[in-house]
Amino acid sequence: MISGIRGTRDILPSEIGRWQHVERVAADVCARYGYCEVRTPVIEREDLFAKGTGESTDIVQKEMYAFTDKGGDRITLRPEATPSMVRAFVEHSLEQDLLFAKLYSLGPMFRYERPQKGRYRQFHQLDVEVFGLADPAIDGEVIDLAVTFVEELDIASAELVINSVGCGDCRPGYSAVLLEALGSRLPELCGDCQRRASTNPLRIFDCKVPADQPLIDGLPKSENFLCEACRDHFEEVKRHLEIYGHQYRVSHRLVRGLDYYTRTTFEIIGSSLGAQNALLGGGRYDHLVKQLGGPDRPGIGFAAGLERLVLELPDEKGSSGPADVFVVAFGQSTWSEARVLARDLRRAGFRTLIDYGERSSKSQMKRANRSNVQRMLILGEDELASNKVTIKEMETGHQETLPRDEVIGYLALHCQGVTL
Repeated sequence: MISGIRGTRDILPSEIGRWQHVERVAADVCARYGYCEVRTPVIEREDLFAKGTGESTDIVQKEMYAFTDKGGDRITLRPEATPSMVRAFVEHSLEQDLLFAKLYSLGPMFRYERPQKGRYRQFHQLDVEVFGLADPAIDGEVIDLAVTFVEELDIASAELVINSVGCGDCRPGYSAVLLEALGSRLPELCGDCQRRASTNPLRIFDCKVPADQPLIDGLPKSENFLCEACRDHFEEVKRHLEIYGHQYRVSHRLVRGLDYYTRTTFEIIGSSLGAQNALLGGGRYDHLVKQLGGPDRPGIGFAAGLERLVLELPDEKGSSGPADVFVVAFGQSTWSEARVLARDLRRAGFRTLIDYGERSSKSQMKRANRSNVQRMLILGEDELASNKVTIKEMETGHQETLPRDEVIGYLALHCQGVTL
């Protein structure tokens, strides 16, 4: 037996309903906020992420699935969606086609990292991006979309956390302040933090090593070193969140694990996922489009991990439930008409099961009971002769026989509330 690859998993019938529920809510919320769906390839050129995600990030340094293809090109399985979305935006001149360049995407990503609860080497994300708008009002709207998405999934105890990481004018000064504050204590931090100190000191705040936390918690806060423009922008973002009525917490440690962020960063934190507790996160990236060869356009967006959202769903959400009906044929002469009946029910929108191999009626009824179906539709020789169908309610055992052409109307009336 060849097993699946470590860090990947099969999404089985027992849980697929929960996934489909999350995907439906995501598409619905994005559409209501004016976002258009795009679908980008799972393979891209390696330099798209080296330039976009950042050479100093753990993603590029350690986690990308990269290889040389048969044509000699360096290819990678996408580890995140934003650079791909930027490429698609630029390559297809989408700002010429759309009133607002507001895009979303759903799909798999790939990172070679240690598997743990809610984190896999193949994982799935909702990605939401806006290009061409620098107004802090769009920051507030994007965060509001994210909060709405989580709320409509009925996920309890989620917390909104925000920060500003500044811009190219004020960040170098803040980085210098961080290094000065660390001083001779830098060697006390882990090897990754020591490397980050020479590439992007703000990413020291990403460290998860327990022994490093007391020292990192005592470092100066970015909010106190913002330039006037960044400070004003951050205050406006907070004002918009307050207009929407959102509670939030400012955390100077929220810098996100990517090099391209400027100004606003945010996360929504779950309550039951342990160390990997971010349900979604993102921020502003005002230079990434130009950095990847496009026009000088600002951007903001976020990514939501579907695995984590599915784990956080209430138990009853997204249950696919049993089929609506099971068609049982009594007698060899009824099988053909039973299959036509099943076909007609399916076309009418009912989840319909029927057996195969012309099993005995007793065997079919056993299988109907095992399927936990709501109703059994019986077509015997008497029903066939009179053009009728017997409907049995599985929970109560009640039966009634109806004309064949009234069956769909009867089921439509009695299956109200069933997700078809």
